Amino acid sequence: MRILSPEAGEVDLVERYAYPSDGVWLRANMVASLDGAAQRDERSGGLGNAADRHLFLLLRGLADVVIVGANTVRAEGYGPVLPTDAWDGIRDGRAPVPPLAVVSRTLDLDFDAPLFTEARARTIVLATATADPARLEAARERADVIIAGEDSLDFPAAVAELAARGHRRLLCEGGPGVLAQVVADGLLDELCLTLSPQLLAGHPTRILNGPPLPVPPELTLAQVLRDDDFLFLRYTR
Repeated sequence: MRILSPEAGEVDLVERYAYPSDGVWLRANMVASLDGAAQRDERSGGLGNAADRHLFLLLRGLADVVIVGANTVRAEGYGPVLPTDAWDGIRDGRAPVPPLAVVSRTLDLDFDAPLFTEARARTIVLATATADPARLEAARERADVIIAGEDSLDFPAAVAELAARGHRRLLCEGGPGVLAQVVADGLLDELCLTLSPQLLAGHPTRILNGPPLPVPPELTLAQVLRDDDFLFLRYTR
């Protein structure tokens, strides 16, 4: 064992969290309490601090597309991605904002919500072939629809289609069910995990919510940053 000695001064987060220069790279950004809870009062936002929120926005700016599950959209009250001063030119040569790609098997979404009607980059819906035809038609009026899979979403096919559209730098914001499937399909390249100094107890959801993985992947610790009592961890495959 060895002590992790903090470096003096601020770090360049854009440099620290830069995507690889080529290839498709899927990064997830999650937050958890010290006892493993991914939510407080059924929302992840209750676990973070100002630095976590700043990093949340920065990682969006670095990405080509932001993947999120429909349950998280509803629970967290998602709106469209908006530009922020934290980006400071990191999107030069790209669209002003990355689109959201919403994972939804049932298409139980409000297509009249700002997430769809006020998006500066047209929202994408990742759906299955067995989705209700009427809901599919409604989705296509407000969003770009990618059909991947039959009864459940085929994440490898969805990622391949996103990459074919020029979205090679992917950011997954969960929720835990979506991230569990991403990991099970062997697609996760990087996990950014904010460790919140809270102990919640109870029976909360963890950052992965799915069946046990037959062969649990092992990740490599790539970076540790600190802000007050929060730790910001980066693990890569």
